[in-house]
Amino acid sequence: MQSQELNITEGQASQLNGKTSAIPLLDLKAQFAEIREEVMAAVARVMESQHFVLGPEVTALEKEIAAFVECKFAVACASGSDALLLSLMARGIGTGDEVVTTPFTFGATAGAIARLGARPVFVDIDPATYNLDAAKLEAAITPRTRSIMPVHLFGLSADMSAILKIARRHNLLVVEDSAQAIGAKFDATLVGGLGDVGCFSFFPSKNLGGSGDGGMVVTNDAEIADAIKVLSLHGTRKKYRYERLGMNSRLDALQAAILRVKLKHLPKWTAERQRNAERYGSLFGEYDLADSIGLPVTPAGCVHVYNQYVIRVKRRDELKVHLQNLGIATEIYYPGPLHTQPAFESLGYHAGDFPISEVASQEVLALPIYPELSAEQQRSVVEGIASFVERRPSEFKGW
Repeated sequence: MQSQELNITEGQASQLNGKTSAIPLLDLKAQFAEIREEVMAAVARVMESQHFVLGPEVTALEKEIAAFVECKFAVACASGSDALLLSLMARGIGTGDEVVTTPFTFGATAGAIARLGARPVFVDIDPATYNLDAAKLEAAITPRTRSIMPVHLFGLSADMSAILKIARRHNLLVVEDSAQAIGAKFDATLVGGLGDVGCFSFFPSKNLGGSGDGGMVVTNDAEIADAIKVLSLHGTRKKYRYERLGMNSRLDALQAAILRVKLKHLPKWTAERQRNAERYGSLFGEYDLADSIGLPVTPAGCVHVYNQYVIRVKRRDELKVHLQNLGIATEIYYPGPLHTQPAFESLGYHAGDFPISEVASQEVLALPIYPELSAEQQRSVVEGIASFVERRPSEFKGW
């Protein structure tokens, strides 16, 4: 789920409890300040080599990502969207086939399916986790189903135990859309290595973000890894000999070098996101807001990495404006489920077909959660929400 929503309001400032506050949704400048020398040294290394496409930096990143997510193989590509596309192409999924996925996600998930001529088949979400509801999955499987594409939304794994049982029973490929969830776990296994293929995005807003687009496919299947490698290089293994109809989806060496620097810091950044999530929970309790808004949940056995910290609240749009006026940036992931989007009209779905996704799209709001977020800034965010709820206390009881 490669997100392009990076409209960060860094210049906003206003008064909150007498203090000037400007709190962006994400502060990439603060991250860069911490690792500037390491990043610039990596960039200089690539510039001195003049090797810009694939090469040793990309090969090294592939090995390091494979080790990080505990998979045998990793293949770099140009974006998280391409990672999804290549994974389906590797198994020949196309016209007439069906792939089951969630409607509550970024458009690239279902877009990769549709671009190959296959049909995205949607299954509604669990209201607590926002991930595909595995209890509704089997009913969506038909003789044409070739794959299941669960999304680990916001940094939390889908219910992979139930999904994998169903997939194995029907002999279906499982492609994990792990774009927002690098480092997340389900039953002690890192996402990406649970299914047949895992797909990551290195879009700048991700927990491991580059300085542009980039993606990675991970797998424990040598045949799949080889097919993706060939497909990403115009279908070639040997220059000018085209084995398959492939595409140009190569990762730039500059991106690989920068990502190699950031990967070393990822465990610390993940721990800081988790610390901030825990602090939000304490603050919402302190301000007596636990019954007024829905907070993120982490099912037993899961490790959440909080690419987004998403609350659920009534009068969401009004709250968003209220916080914006206080200099606090927020974002809506996602304002409309995919089955309601014009690009997917041909699928024949209608409003009301996936009610849990539709209601969630009207109530979810992502708060700042980036590693550099201070305790004072978090308190300002919660104070801002409290000041909104206090205006209409009767409307925010019993969430």
